[in-house]
Amino acid sequence: MSSEIGQHFLETIIETLKKIKERAEKSFNQVLDYDMFHWLPDKDSNSLSILLRHFSGNMKSRWTDFLTTDGEKTTRQRDSEFDEFLKIDQEQLIQEWEEGWQITFETISNLRIEDLMKIINIRSQPHTVIEAIIRQMDHYSAHLGQIIFIVKLITTENWKTLTLPKKRN
Repeated sequence: MSSEIGQHFLETIIETLKKIKERAEKSFNQVLDYDMFHWLPDKDSNSLSILLRHFSGNMKSRWTDFLTTDGEKTTRQRDSEFDEFLKIDQEQLIQEWEEGWQITFETISNLRIEDLMKIINIRSQPHTVIEAIIRQMDHYSAHLGQIIFIVKLITTENWKTLTLPKKRN
């Protein structure tokens, strides 16, 4: 891989992750009542607090010691990320969210072009670093969509669009 392509890939990943984080925050910051962070659209869906905890737990697990340990850390308690009865205060939730992103940005920023084709494991399955990054981007994008949709359901007509608004007749 040329160094120019590799560097461009890493820079693009960082910029795209910043956009994902920004869109999520612009969405959930529209929810003024913190109790609504725990609202479940239905019994099979996640709340905002669950999604933010899951983002954080996933990021901490995947990006900590990224090149040297399995991305699914034995210390991670994934099931607790989805515990609808586990209610943490807003300050702690946002702190966990920020910690996950900090680890993510630090790890990717410290990757070198020669790391991109290295093999790492996630749940004992081998991936190139490029594959692992793209896998995470896909995962984060799916959960970003869930966050946006849940906030739209909560805020209804008060929703402020994140992109160009639809034309209204």
